[in-house]
Amino acid sequence: MGHLFTEKRENKVKPYKAILNYFILCIILIIVFGVAIRNLGLQFDFSFVGKFRLRLWDGFKMTVLLSIVALFLSLLLGIVSAIGENSSLLLYRYLSKVYVKLIRGTPLIMQIYLFYYIIGTAFGIDNRFFSGVLILSVFEGAYISEIIRGSLLSIDETQLEAALAVGFTKGQTLRYVILPQLIARTLPALTGQFASIIKDSSLLSIISVIEMTQTIREISSTNFKLFECYIFLGILYLCLTLPISFISERFERRFRYAS
Repeated sequence: MGHLFTEKRENKVKPYKAILNYFILCIILIIVFGVAIRNLGLQFDFSFVGKFRLRLWDGFKMTVLLSIVALFLSLLLGIVSAIGENSSLLLYRYLSKVYVKLIRGTPLIMQIYLFYYIIGTAFGIDNRFFSGVLILSVFEGAYISEIIRGSLLSIDETQLEAALAVGFTKGQTLRYVILPQLIARTLPALTGQFASIIKDSSLLSIISVIEMTQTIREISSTNFKLFECYIFLGILYLCLTLPISFISERFERRFRYAS
């Protein structure tokens, strides 16, 4: 009986074992959640979903759009910063280091207030979507920079020396030696970072960007169904982040086996 609930970490879990254990876990969570609801005397009513479906859909689309645009901009910033931290140009190197340390060392909510209400106001940037994308990209770019920099440092220098020894140019070394390994080592982490971008975009509601969280806040202020609204909000975020987490794990297993 015990073999149904145990498996060595290095072994692949058989499908029937995974299904059984996930099913039991779901039952436990449902029981715990059900007891909490009963003790609080709550009666959930999700009828607002149909009533506000168009607003919810618009907020959902805005979150996806914000996250996709921020992903590409933060990836660009991360690449530029990662290169800068290894640059021989001191000003460029120190700028990259300061950028990463300041952004990673301060919370996103502080950066939103700082960039939007102080820097944005000083330079006349009042478009909330544009401001939100820039703020989110700057924040996530610092984390992506460290992902890329760590991957670059993990490439053995002897491989670069071997590439030069067989006559590869710098361009060929980049294309055939560095990039394939860099993609394999960063893609799982970057995919996971995309899920973080989606979740972090919720904080843009404090500057009234009409994404999912702000939409739910507005709806809950009119129907006073606070628990239902935020439970539904969590479900919406899970609909976006769980598939991404699954893809990230698939990438991780695939490239680990390939290496």
